[in-house]
Parts: sequence; structure tokens; C-alpha cells
Amino acid sequence: MDNGSKKDVMFARMREKKKEVKIVRRIVFAIALILLIAGLLGGRTVYKYITEGLQPLDPESETVVEIEIPIGSGLDSISAKLEENGIIKDARLFKYYAKFNNESNFQAGTYKLTKAMTPDELIQSLKSGKVYREPVFTMTIPEGLNLKEIAAVVQKRAGIPEEDFMEYVTNESNIDLLISKYPSLLSEEIKGENVKFALEGYLFPATYPFYEEKPTLSTIVGVMLEATAANVVPHLAYLQEQEKSVHWLLTFASLVEKEATAQSDREVIASVFFNRMKLNPEMPLQTDPTVAYAHQRHLTTTLYKDLEIDDPYNTYVYKGLPPGPIANAGKVSIDAVLDPEQTNYLFFIAGKDGQPHYAIDYQEHLENIANYLD
Repeated sequence: MDNGSKKDVMFARMREKKKEVKIVRRIVFAIALILLIAGLLGGRTVYKYITEGLQPLDPESETVVEIEIPIGSGLDSISAKLEENGIIKDARLFKYYAKFNNESNFQAGTYKLTKAMTPDELIQSLKSGKVYREPVFTMTIPEGLNLKEIAAVVQKRAGIPEEDFMEYVTNESNIDLLISKYPSLLSEEIKGENVKFALEGYLFPATYPFYEEKPTLSTIVGVMLEATAANVVPHLAYLQEQEKSVHWLLTFASLVEKEATAQSDREVIASVFFNRMKLNPEMPLQTDPTVAYAHQRHLTTTLYKDLEIDDPYNTYVYKGLPPGPIANAGKVSIDAVLDPEQTNYLFFIAGKDGQPHYAIDYQEHLENIANYLD
């Protein structure tokens, strides 16, 4: 590189540096001007807006929002994305704050952020390329649990008595409040006459981070409902087209979840239930987990006398789906109901070999029992 080229580069860098200095000065001047106006006019509203804008949007929120920061994103676009996703109140304030503190070199990547994070925590996360805020503890809710089983997990991890949890999720006033808060997810169907527990099947199985030692029941139930909504709401248009409800979907998915094993194909299991309801409407679903739910206790082996219970959840006695979910279904089971395999199967068993075995007719079903169960 000749001397002339070196000088050009040097002057270009100097111009860029001066430009950055001017920008910082403008930011400082703008903030000073706002504060001056606020002081002259007794502008408590302006001052309050600025101070609140630099506080966490919701200090108690534990809802994790996944945000993608593309390569080459500048502070303007990053600030705008944080505001669009409800992480900060005002993109301009966040941008000015970062500039004023001379923060830069933000990393591209996928971030899991919360409304409870301060501007400094957000900046550290974006600079380090990782979530800066660590949860106090996490709570894992496995697939296939019912409300009483979830209550036991909550007691173990959060220290809230099972009785308190069950009281909260069955309280009529709480249910009405939650229906109004999550209208796309919860409907009056969950309060049906034969539904045992309104929120059964609506608390999504996942691992949840909590950022306080003693989260409230409202917080715990809220994050689980939001997770369910995140997995169900994208399918609302399809459900409406099929003239089906969220309650129908979660009820159906709960049967698939309880019948499935680690090796089984949920799409095929879903097809068996569909076929029974569509191809042979007079044929009950006859799924053992609903019998256990009717009895409200675990059945190691379902006996003939167990099948006689007169309960709307007993799918050996009552045709079609039960009044509501019998457990919490995971995403795979929900997807299986939305997109089942196309088969002619009407029967299936889980063999001693751990594999599912399907049959088109009763004779083949009896052969599978003889070959894989006896």
C-alpha cells in the first residue's frame, strides 16, 4: 500500500471516529435536554417514562422468549427486535442507554430472554452470546402426567403443598380468570359437566426455568399455560377448518400420549382412534388409560371388573372421546393427532417385546395377543 492509500485509510478512520463522537454527543445532548425539559416543566411524566423504561418490563415474568439476532445486526435493529418481542418497553431508550455506556460488539445468535431482565443483563447476554441471567431452579414436567402427578412435582421442586396446587387449579374463580386471560386456549368446554378437572391436559410438559426462589402458583401455572398456547395456537386455523376445538385436540392427544411407548409410532396410534370413530362409530375406543383415569388411581393391570365402572371417561362403556384430557400431551402426540398416519387399523396392542402391533380386524388382533402377549 502506497503512502497516498495509507493516508486515505487514516483519514477515513478519523472521519468515522468523529462521526461516532458526534453521535454520542447527540445522545448525551438529547438525554440532557429531556431531563432539562422535565425539570423546567415539572415533567414527572417524562422523568417517570425514562426511569421506568430502563427497568425490567416485568420483574416477575419467567416466560422465556426466543429471539434470533442475525449476523450483521446493528444496535438499531437489535433494539427494535427486543421491543417487538416484548422484552423492553422502548427501543430508543435501550439504544441510547447502550450508546451512552459505550456498549457494542453484540453477538449474532439465538437468545432466550425474559421481560424480567434489566438493560445491563440484556446487554451482557447480547455481548457474550449466551443468556446472562441464570435461573434459581428448573422444574421438569414429563409427558403423560395428570394434574395430581404434576402437583407432586411442584411440591418437590417449588415447595408448594400438593393440596394448595390442586386447590388453585380447581378453584372456579381462578378458572374463570384464566379463561379470560387465555381465550385462544381455554374455553367453557373445560368447565363441562363431566370434566373432572378443568385444567387437566392444559399444563404443557417441559423444563421450566424459574428466576425466584418461591414463585407463586399463578406464575407456575401461567408459564405452563403459555407453553401449551405456544404449541396449540399455531394450529387454530386448521382446527377451525376441521370444525374441531382445542379441547378436542388435547383430549385426543392425551389418549395417544398415554398409549404410546418409547418405541411406538404415535401417528399410527392416532390413526387407530380416528378409524374407530370414523369408520366404525359404534365401536368404542377401549383404551385402558381412560379406565384408570375413571377410577382416579393407577392400575398396574386393567381387570375385567375395572372395565365395568360407569364413568364418562371409561371408553369401554362410553363411545368416542372422554369429556376431557386424561393427562398432559407432548408436542409429538399433539402433532400425531393433527397429522395421523393413513391406515385401516382398528386394533393395537403393546407387546411384551416393547413394540406396538396393529391389526385390521378382530381375528388378526386375537392373533397378535396370542403371539405377543400370552
